[in-house]
Amino acid sequence: MADEKILIVDDEKSMCQYLAIMLKKEGYSIKTVNNGKKAIKEISSSNYDVLLTDIRMEGIDGIEVLKQVKEIDPNLPVIIMTAYASQKTAIEALNMGAFYYLIKRAAKNEEIKMVVRNALDMHKVRNENVFLKKQLKKKDGTRKIIGKSEEIQKVFHLIDKVADTESTILVTGESGTGKELVARAIHYQSSRANTPFVSINCGALPENLLESELFGHVKGSFTGAIKDKEGLFKVASGGTFFLDEVGETSPAIQVKLLRVLQEREIIPVGGTSPIKVNVRLVAATNADLEEAVHSGSFRADLYYRLNVIPINIPPLRERSDDIPLLVDHFLRIASENVGREKSISKEAMDLLINFDWQGNVRELENVIERSVILQDGDLVDVCDLPDRVRLFSKDRRKLVMDKTQITLEELEKEYLLSVLEETNWQKKKASSILGINASTLYRKIQRYGLEREQETVAL
Repeated sequence: MADEKILIVDDEKSMCQYLAIMLKKEGYSIKTVNNGKKAIKEISSSNYDVLLTDIRMEGIDGIEVLKQVKEIDPNLPVIIMTAYASQKTAIEALNMGAFYYLIKRAAKNEEIKMVVRNALDMHKVRNENVFLKKQLKKKDGTRKIIGKSEEIQKVFHLIDKVADTESTILVTGESGTGKELVARAIHYQSSRANTPFVSINCGALPENLLESELFGHVKGSFTGAIKDKEGLFKVASGGTFFLDEVGETSPAIQVKLLRVLQEREIIPVGGTSPIKVNVRLVAATNADLEEAVHSGSFRADLYYRLNVIPINIPPLRERSDDIPLLVDHFLRIASENVGREKSISKEAMDLLINFDWQGNVRELENVIERSVILQDGDLVDVCDLPDRVRLFSKDRRKLVMDKTQITLEELEKEYLLSVLEETNWQKKKASSILGINASTLYRKIQRYGLEREQETVAL
């Protein structure tokens, strides 16, 4: 019981002393403060099991304390005390989530002790429920990311290390690798697991609509704004906000995102007053943000704010050991959907393992779903796979040099150009093949004056 901490807030010193003495005798650890501002500071910096607060206090009153405390810790029981009974105030307090409403002069010692005990019991149950939900979601969330390869195990390890922090995460990887699954796993393994997980694809909306969706708008701020609207940052308050394809945002949106990260506040479209938000931000991109910073299309200060902890998801072709597991998983799902259990031949599995999955896990899932639906029997075979998979060859174009003598600089330039063309000028992929970082590749492209050949189209 000594571990159970109670915070008492009252501007009457004698009341604080009276309650502290009584509850200390019950074995509780007691802290007293004499105003609402100090109470909120205490709740923000320390863990408490119950809060008792007076209503009438100078500055921040008990109702405001209740409101702010519920934003900080929704599970903390708050017992409201007042010397001036008011049915309206009592209803307001209970509607805002107060655990109990005590009238000082009418409440006897035994009633106060009983209310505190009940509040502590409820807090314990709530915490246990949150913990159990977190554990269940932790298991479920991680299992959705399927793999046993060394590369994906590194991703799992990073998720475990960073999930229960408040740090901003930048998830990188090609399209279809499962960036949102990583973001969800981080959320459900964090202390925010019981709060909202909100996501948006920044590349799917035009700038003006994206701004309204992210930050909200006030009535009359633009044509069609017939009423105030809360933005998704406000909706996600207390939880995790996943910004997919953050590299697609405009400079104006980037400025506002920077404000969120620096000041933890937003200003709705057409508004003037900032609104505080409490969100954990996870961003994702398949673009090379370092290159975008160099080219001036992405703000450097925002990039460094987002890239506190980077998690890179390897493409499927770099973790072929995971393909059989993924195929079995997608086969089960597709079989359930068609109401008939299906398996796959060894020859078909070998083709899937050796295929160059440019669309990654998403492309593999689509291939399995298509094959199961179109295949009439119980076994998915080579003939059931799409032509691009059946006819794929792993032969790669070799670097050919015409000259019998070539300088090291000329060799590097030719090899760089060859890799860039092979990867369709996807610089992140090219830098991975070359074993250098993106900024080094960018400098070499500038140094050698390499340019992509423009395709001509006959009209």
